[in-house]
Amino acid sequence: MSLKLGVPSKGRLMEKTFDWFAERGITLSRSGSDREYAGRVEGLDGLELILLSAGEIPRELAAGRIHLGVTGTDLVREKLGQWEQRVEELAELGFGHADLVIAVPRAWVDVSTLDDLDAAAAAFRAAHGFRLRIATKYHRLVREHLRDCGVADYQLVDSQGATEGTVKNETAEAIADITSTGDTLRANHLKILDDGLVLKSQATLFRARGPRLDEAEKATLAGLMRKLGL
Repeated sequence: MSLKLGVPSKGRLMEKTFDWFAERGITLSRSGSDREYAGRVEGLDGLELILLSAGEIPRELAAGRIHLGVTGTDLVREKLGQWEQRVEELAELGFGHADLVIAVPRAWVDVSTLDDLDAAAAAFRAAHGFRLRIATKYHRLVREHLRDCGVADYQLVDSQGATEGTVKNETAEAIADITSTGDTLRANHLKILDDGLVLKSQATLFRARGPRLDEAEKATLAGLMRKLGL
């Protein structure tokens, strides 16, 4: 059997991941068209490249269908409950940086912290008869963070499109989303709360804890770890 490595199938994450491995003597490449999900590996025998969407990689790791995977910290922690028991962080790769933040309309001059948001949420419910809506794709992470910070009287609404536009479109009053520069938030007249950082994320190499490796796979993993300097 071969050791399976899952890598994002397109875009800058794929290119940067290929570069990161190439710098360590392992050449990863597509085999054929963009629609194919297999790839080629040169520089280490026994390693198989599987191309997946970044969002699929946490689930494939947890299910044991791949042994190793490169994806964002945010996706692993959002998609996998008790993630530390299911995957191990092997290396942060130094790219794909993004922050998961909570942001509110810039016009809310009296709301700059999570305590302020808690007070605003209570006032909003009293005035409108329903809970303040926070649009996000990251329900698990945001719910846990707000619970730990004592924020109540809100509801999370799912956003699968442009989360920053939900306030303007009046489908939410606040948002929790990934940002790298903050430019899109500012363009949509939103501000990040002073203590609104939920998670700092970057592309990371993870190992699945579940699958049992045979002797050949153990040898491949040992060889890979040596090449990567881990």
